[in-house]
Amino acid sequence: MVSIRLSRGGSKKRPFYHIVATDSRNRRDGRYIERLGLFNPIAVGQESALRMDLARINYWVQCGAQPSDVVKQLVKQYQKQAPVATAAE
Repeated sequence: MVSIRLSRGGSKKRPFYHIVATDSRNRRDGRYIERLGLFNPIAVGQESALRMDLARINYWVQCGAQPSDVVKQLVKQYQKQAPVATAAE
């Protein structure tokens, strides 16, 4: 089964996550099918804390992919802030 989950990057004590679509049997940081976005929990200043491609996430969900609980929360958070970001431009 395909799942949408976080893949950890960054160094020790400085986490950085990619939102990826992957086979659920693969390791957390192993192979993935497609990179869908990023999440930087320690973003400061002008750095982007959350960025994702909602169209591709919706495509994978329609194909049967299961998002993890954290990814579900991040998608909700991004959908709330996305209209604000587009109105500011």
